[in-house]
Amino acid sequence: MIEIIPNWHPIFVHFTIGLLATCAALFIVSALLPSHRWNETALKAAHINLWVGAGVTVATVLAGLYAYNTVAHDGPSHAAMTDHKNWALPTAGLWIGLALWSGYAVRKSGWRRGWVFVLLVLVAGSALAATGFKGGEAVYRHGLGVMALPEVEGDGGHGSHSHGGADHHETDDHHEEDDHHHDEAEAEPAAVAPAPEAESHEPHDHDGHDHQH
Repeated sequence: MIEIIPNWHPIFVHFTIGLLATCAALFIVSALLPSHRWNETALKAAHINLWVGAGVTVATVLAGLYAYNTVAHDGPSHAAMTDHKNWALPTAGLWIGLALWSGYAVRKSGWRRGWVFVLLVLVAGSALAATGFKGGEAVYRHGLGVMALPEVEGDGGHGSHSHGGADHHETDDHHEEDDHHHDEAEAEPAAVAPAPEAESHEPHDHDGHDHQH
């Protein structure tokens, strides 16, 4: 079986967010445009996305609980992980409840839903966004479930590592070395001519005999 780090939760959660976010958008659009010719199609798509998304959410929660109990973590990352879990469980429960309501109501009275249902979908969508943000914080800020982090050199940007061609670091070092030599050449003072010997104030003549006073 393919090994997923830390487990299958990162895969399932993307389907949960994608399907349920699409479902919420379709319900809102259908409620705002009730007479549009695509309204019935949008409603059907919204319900189907809700049912499939709720089913995937069950797998997402189970994989998330497994990750919660198995990934290596410290104090701050445990707090972030627990905060994510405390948002995820009631959010998942709300979406699953909406899916059960939707399935029952469609069988009884058709595809169209009232404003109360749409408002609850909007609330559930907001909770889903907050839960996803907190999950991202746990991974990208605290490194939960990450096997290895890159060794960042310099500022960590694209210019600080090689992309398969010439090494940016090496090129930058050459530029810096050239600039350094250039700066040294500019900073070096010009050669100073030796100062002329100061004339002696002691009397003498040009024949090599001192004046006698």
